[in-house]
Amino acid sequence: MEGKVRKDEAVDFLTKTVMEDVENETFSRPIATRFPPEPNGYLHIGSAYAIHVNAAIAEAFYGKMNLRFDDTNPLKEDVKYVDAIREDVRWLGLDLPVYFGSDYSEEIFEAALKLIRKGKAYVCDLSSEEMTEYRGTLTESGRNSPYRERTVEENLSLFRQMKEGRFPDGAKVLRAKIDMSSPNINLRDPALYRIIHAEHYRTRSEWCVYPMYDFAHPIQDAIEGITHSLCSAEFRDHRPLYEWVLRELEVTEPPKQREFGRLNVSGMVTSKRYIRELVEGGFVDGWDDPRLPTLKGLRRRGVTPEGLRRFMQEVGMLRGSSTMDAAMLDHFIRQDLKDKSVAVMAVLDPLKVVITNYPKDQVEILHLHHSDADPALGSRDVPFSGELYIEREDYMEHPVPGFHRLFPGSEVRLKGAYYLKCHHAVKDPETGEVKELHCTYDPETKSGTGFSGRKVKSTIHWVSAAHGVPAEICLYGSLLKDAASVAESDNDWAELVSPDSRIIYRQAIMEPWMKNASPDAKYQFIRQGYFCLDHKDLTGPVPVFNRIVSLKDSWKREASR
Repeated sequence: MEGKVRKDEAVDFLTKTVMEDVENETFSRPIATRFPPEPNGYLHIGSAYAIHVNAAIAEAFYGKMNLRFDDTNPLKEDVKYVDAIREDVRWLGLDLPVYFGSDYSEEIFEAALKLIRKGKAYVCDLSSEEMTEYRGTLTESGRNSPYRERTVEENLSLFRQMKEGRFPDGAKVLRAKIDMSSPNINLRDPALYRIIHAEHYRTRSEWCVYPMYDFAHPIQDAIEGITHSLCSAEFRDHRPLYEWVLRELEVTEPPKQREFGRLNVSGMVTSKRYIRELVEGGFVDGWDDPRLPTLKGLRRRGVTPEGLRRFMQEVGMLRGSSTMDAAMLDHFIRQDLKDKSVAVMAVLDPLKVVITNYPKDQVEILHLHHSDADPALGSRDVPFSGELYIEREDYMEHPVPGFHRLFPGSEVRLKGAYYLKCHHAVKDPETGEVKELHCTYDPETKSGTGFSGRKVKSTIHWVSAAHGVPAEICLYGSLLKDAASVAESDNDWAELVSPDSRIIYRQAIMEPWMKNASPDAKYQFIRQGYFCLDHKDLTGPVPVFNRIVSLKDSWKREASR
């Protein structure tokens, strides 16, 4: 069997491993990988990377990849997470066959019986606290359980009674009989089965004993014909147990576990436990908050799966856990959006402009291109009138050096329209706040007429006051403060979460063409960034737009190497 990867090209360490297995004919079946999430939460960008790694290996060798739900803990799992994960995987562009670990309950139970008959597993009555004490430490060997020498017949009887529900939760566990003095603590008689009297979302009350992940996982891989069980680096110390299970069960052509590094992104919280703390503590607005790295949150923010895939491809195969600069992710999202976004004008913080010499009640229809870079993408009609809105930050009464926009006596070009000269500002007599600007326009300077007279140093965007569409616009930044670091426990999220991670403009005005904005489209708001309609707030009084990414790109490929 040959894959897409040529023998003479430079390859990453995982691809090289699989190539060697192919060349050595280690397996008589096609290369097969899997992504095995537990349905107890939502996927995040780290999950997407694991999916990418498994999919890339399967594709490179014309193999297959499964989506298998590790659903052997009824206390945490729910069908809502199954549905969400399946939706996320489809959003990433993958159509995978779906399997459930709970469907293999009989096979896994029979495997446990086989280990008992071989004298490789026993029923233990130690409590969880006692098991921890007996296990020992990294520097001290463990001690054998007083129940370790039960006979095969006694263990078989007790294990069947566990299945029949004769014992309460925690009363007994089935443990592997390996080596309590092993330097790898995972091999110190690990638990294989525990008692849980709880309703399972699929099997209901059929079972009250459930296998531990380290026992169920290799068996599930073997049943499905997986060749390479690719998982994140924290499972490296679990590999000997994975191999022990398959060896003792005498599996022919057993799957191989191999590890890759965990992907983290600066400013993002990628621990499922920490994300849950943020959600349940009210520091974010649910699992799909656009500030979160959950795939639901990224999708709501407007991140495209194509941009995410480009990012993953650039990251490559990580040997160890790595933290990538969020600017790198933004770069590839931006690269994808620039070719599929329509450029429009939206004013976030409006300041009214009255053009005193523009004919009263006159309205012109200007034809602006959807993209200045590619006129072939078409144009739209934009009304121009004597009263406009501009960005408040585009006016400064006393300009600082280098400010080339509006101030008394200055002149700018209005995007796609005319030159505009500022004369004076009208202020609120009580607060001193600028309420509106009085300006004049030069009718000889209309865009597209070939005017070649005096030059101006700045072009600003605008929206006709009489025709603008109101909107709410949200700008998202890093959830954590610049210097914030997440501890292993006891995080003070109130202190760590940046108050500027979300800025909302509730009085924004957009050009009228945006009244028919589509939830499936992406838009470039001139000078502001790339935006999308928030699909969660489609029924509100005004449309809500989320900024996907700013226009500024601070990441360079050369600098990252």
